Parts: sequence; structure tokens; C-alpha cells
Amino acid sequence: MKPSLQLKFSQQLTMTPQLQQAIKLLQLSTLDLQQEIQEALDANPLLEIDESEYSNNQNEASESQSNSSSEGGDSSTSSTESTDLNGADLNGSDAIDSHDALEQNQLPDDLPIDSSWDEYISASSAPANISNSVGPDDDYVYQGETTENIQDHLLWQMELTPFSEIDRSIALAIIDSIDESGYLTISSEEILESLDNEEIELDEVECVIKRIQMFDPMGAGSRSPQECLLVQLAQFDPETPWLEEAKLLITEHSDLLSSKDYRTLMRKTRLKEDQLREAMRLLQTLNPRPGSAITTKEPEYIIPDVSVFKKNGRWTVELNGDSLPPLTVNQAYAAMSKTAKNQNDSQFIKSHLQEAKWFIKSLESRNETLMKVSHCIVQQQMGFFEHGPEMMKPMVLNDVAEMVDMHESTISRVTTQKYMHTPRGIFELKYFFSSHVSTESGGECSSTAIRALIKKLVAAENTTKPLSDSKIAQLLADQGIQVARRTIAKYRESLSIPPSNQRKSLL
Repeated sequence: MKPSLQLKFSQQLTMTPQLQQAIKLLQLSTLDLQQEIQEALDANPLLEIDESEYSNNQNEASESQSNSSSEGGDSSTSSTESTDLNGADLNGSDAIDSHDALEQNQLPDDLPIDSSWDEYISASSAPANISNSVGPDDDYVYQGETTENIQDHLLWQMELTPFSEIDRSIALAIIDSIDESGYLTISSEEILESLDNEEIELDEVECVIKRIQMFDPMGAGSRSPQECLLVQLAQFDPETPWLEEAKLLITEHSDLLSSKDYRTLMRKTRLKEDQLREAMRLLQTLNPRPGSAITTKEPEYIIPDVSVFKKNGRWTVELNGDSLPPLTVNQAYAAMSKTAKNQNDSQFIKSHLQEAKWFIKSLESRNETLMKVSHCIVQQQMGFFEHGPEMMKPMVLNDVAEMVDMHESTISRVTTQKYMHTPRGIFELKYFFSSHVSTESGGECSSTAIRALIKKLVAAENTTKPLSDSKIAQLLADQGIQVARRTIAKYRESLSIPPSNQRKSLL
């Protein structure tokens, strides 16, 4: 078999590194994108922040915030690009006038002879409220927020409590077995077995548990909600009205109380409705999850990517330029490529120059795509911004993809983990997309609008006789929206609304 040369023609799709970078930046959230930009700034010496434009953005932000507060608006984010929307008009744009630079503190030419530079700077730059409220002898240093869990809080109190060595070991075993809600997760027998000390008896373990239950928060270390509530009730003054009735409800009828079977509860306790209501009002002052008073979750911050607000009777969409610093190419370093002494230095500068340009271009492409999609959302969901979620229209990703002439996957990337600041709150862009439900008149209704209607009906219901899923479906049918009962149940569960038997209350 002789070797030979052959010529072939073929087509294939290849993703260049620049395209891969653009897709990656498009699907990043604002916080992740800030980290990506910082890493690019650290790795590329030719990439830098445009300080002049960044300063203008800050000034525009302060001007926009002052205007919004004077007009009663909610939007307070700055922008580098804005578009007014009035009906179907997407082409009008209003540029925000640039604000003057912030007034800087001017230093006098002659400083007092008996004053030092540090003293003058600290005195002139300190805010008025701090300099007036903090005296020279105050030793206040803010070291950040400290968080602790329920175990740390109980251990701190244990150290302040006189315990014997044996009781101390028992208390440590008990505290280690308490969960975030404040409940003891193992039995007294298991605690006794884990100590592996024949001198310790079960009564001693129970005694230490009782002492820990007196710690703050009251009831921590209980083995059941019933025990937790009884511990808290024991701290009330014996003369407290309805105290005995409340203890009776917890001790003997906790199952009926949890199922909210008030009719059977009144029959067995021989309490009238007013008396049962007062006893339950006392029980509502208790905390069935004592650990929740100590355990705090870290806050999750959301930085909106775009802002929507009404200005001069027109809905305006603005890109939040304050969340991302404007980038530019360092011209001084870029010019060195022509004066470099060797080929390696010139190639290094040229390659990083090209990377910086592509990175800036990818960011501009991301912002442009985000603005296009936001424009379409506001145009399609004008009823939501005017009247609320009950007027939300059904919309899917393909609808926006056809309007902006992009692929549906691109719309999915640009709407994931991107948020819009509106006068009605901050919403993820995915919130404005929902399936449709056919109405009696042959039209369509958004599932988001149906959820809003369900939430509104439940909020206005009589708590002594809450609406069932069948009743809600009937009320929606009266408005021309045909929804099955199981669909109502599904939407209600997605809103974290309990069923009607659990929503029933005498209070």
C-alpha cells in the first residue's frame, strides 16, 4: 500500500478562547464577576480601572439617589447606560447629566506652629458625628461582627456556673448533643453511657439537664417541644392569668393543639372559646425553638444588575454601572511594545494587550445583552410594573430570544443569577418568565399572577374558617381563571402556604 496525499473539505464549529471567555462572563453573577475582574486586574498589568469614569459614575449615583429620594422613588443605583420605555418604544434614551466633582477639603497654606500634621489631618477629616460622640478617653475599636452558635453560648454560661467536676463533664456531654434549634438530640441513658463512669447515676444526668434548661435561651436542652414550653411556662408568675389553662393544654392536649382541632379541644378541656383564645395567646409568647434566638445565618447580599424606575411618567431601565468598575487599557504600558529592548518583552506586552482588549469587549457584550433582555422584559411586563404581580403576563425564554434575535440558551445564561431593582422590590430576571394557564374566555394567564392571586386571597381570609383549595379554585373560576384544585395545591406549596386545616386559628 503506497502512501498518498489527499485533499478534504470539512466544516466544524470551534469555540475560540475569546468566545469561551464571553460566554463565561455572561453567565456569572455580579459578585462572581467582580471577583473575575479583580483576578484579571491582578494578572494583566495592561488592564486597569478608569478612575475618571469611575469617579463620574459615583457622582451620578449620588445625584440619582438625591433625585430619587426627593421624588419618592426607590431606585438608588448608579448607571452608565439608561433607556426610557413608554409602551412599545425601546429606542428612546435619556443620558443622565454628569454631576460636579465632590467638594474636597482644602488645606490652608499655613498650619499652626504648635500642631502636628497627623493631628490636623485626623481633626479635619473625621466626620462630625463621630468627633462629637466619641471622646478622647473612649477606647472603642470596631473589630467586626461576631457570631456564635448555641453551643458556644451555653458553654460560656456553664463556665460561669459552679459545677463539680462530674457535673461539668455531664454538662459538656449535654451541650455537645444540642442541635441548632436548642433541643437535646439523645436520651439521658445515651448520655450516661457515653460518659463511661460507673459513679454517675441517671438522676445526676437529669439534674444537670434541668440546670442547663434554666440557661439562656430558656428551654434549651429540652427533649421535646412540650418539655420546652413547660420549662418556659414555669418561669411565669403563678398569678399570671390563664397560666394553668396553658399548662393544661401543653401537658394533656398537645396533639389536639398541634392539629388545631379547637372544637374537640374546647369539649375536652371544658373551656369556652374566649377562654381558649386567651390561653393560646399566652402560649404564643413562648419560643418553641429556643436556639433560633442565638443561631444567626450569614446575610446573603444581592447586587442588582439593572434598575427600573419611573421618571417623568416613563419607565426607565438603567444598567448598574456602580457594581462593576469601568476598565481601560494602560496606554503607557501599551506604548512600551514599540520601545521594548528585546523580542520577549515586546511579545509579552502585545499578548497582554490583546487579552485586555478582549476582556473589555466581552464585558461590553455582556452589558449590551443584559440591557436588551431587560428592555424586552419591561416592555412585555408593563402591567406588572404598573399594577403588581396580578397583572403578570405569561412569557417564556423563547419569546425574548425571538425579540432580541438570540439563541434561547443565551437568554437562559443572561437571566440566571441576574437581578432587577424595581419599585416593587428586587427580583431575579427569571421571575418574569412563567408558564401560561388558559382562561375561560380563551385567553392566557401567567402562573406567577395566579400565585399572587392565591397569596392575596389567603391573606384576606377569615382565620377561623380558612379557604380550602377547592374554594380558592372556585373564587378564581369566578374571575374567569379555570385552575384545577391540584394545581392550586401545587402553587400554594410553592408559596410555603400551609393547607387550610393548619391555617386555622382562634387569634
